[in-house]
Amino acid sequence: MMRDFYRNLLDQLFEGVYCLDADRRITYWNQAAERLTGYRAEEVIGRTCADNILVHVDVEGRRLCPAATCPAVQCICGAGPREADVFLHHKEGHRVPVTIRVNSLLDEAGRIVGAVEIFRERYDKVAMEEQIAELRRLSLLDPLTEVGNRRFGEEHARSRLNEFRRSGVPFGVLMLDLDHFKAVNDTYGHPTGDRVLKMVSRTLVANVRSFDHVSRWGGEEFLVLAANMDARRLIALAEKLRVLIKTSEMTDGQTPLRITVSIGATLVASDDTVESLVARADKLLYESKSKGRNRVTSVLPA
Repeated sequence: MMRDFYRNLLDQLFEGVYCLDADRRITYWNQAAERLTGYRAEEVIGRTCADNILVHVDVEGRRLCPAATCPAVQCICGAGPREADVFLHHKEGHRVPVTIRVNSLLDEAGRIVGAVEIFRERYDKVAMEEQIAELRRLSLLDPLTEVGNRRFGEEHARSRLNEFRRSGVPFGVLMLDLDHFKAVNDTYGHPTGDRVLKMVSRTLVANVRSFDHVSRWGGEEFLVLAANMDARRLIALAEKLRVLIKTSEMTDGQTPLRITVSIGATLVASDDTVESLVARADKLLYESKSKGRNRVTSVLPA
């Protein structure tokens, strides 16, 4: 009875909670964990946390699953509580930024018998939902990916440019294109291609700031407008998004499906128009394509 009480209590939390035994097998998975990851409890209980489920990576795309860097393993080995900002793998493939807190689980004798992880989203979900509602109202939403459409991107680029001319606040533009996307459609079919586009768009939205803007520019191209940016931070953002998309994964049946992106990155210049700014980012994007794909190419004027 008491166990049921605590189970119901944990299911009411907004944070995801799961427990591992000493062999890293999942023994408990609360309702928020289901919501945040897309995995139902019955799909994961009894499997190991390293069994291609959450697959935590850091901002550079390095997996935390090796024992030396896994916070859960460290806690099971008695290293004490751990906390980190990481990116988990959602069942639909995209990367979700979360803060995790991990600690040891003890039995009545004080022996370590496993670990518990609590995790929560780091992006402003309320702001994102409000933006989606406003985009729908203004017919500025791409119906497939639920990010802004090309008109949305053009209008916000114009607004940022006007702000830059008035107050000198700089901004950056990232143009992204999915690598070998035609091969995905040809091999797996257009419904799977649509899922890939959704996976990429969700990774982008979840990993930019709430006041940055993501739009589907057309086909498999996306535009990111990053406010109040300098060269160093823009390149860091572009590389972070590239790595997180590269490490995202979905399945078509039993086949793991991954995608990479090529990116063109540039800052606004004093003589720019919306057309010249986007054209420069687009040219840089295709330089990334010609250099081998899955890379960032930049021109960052003062």
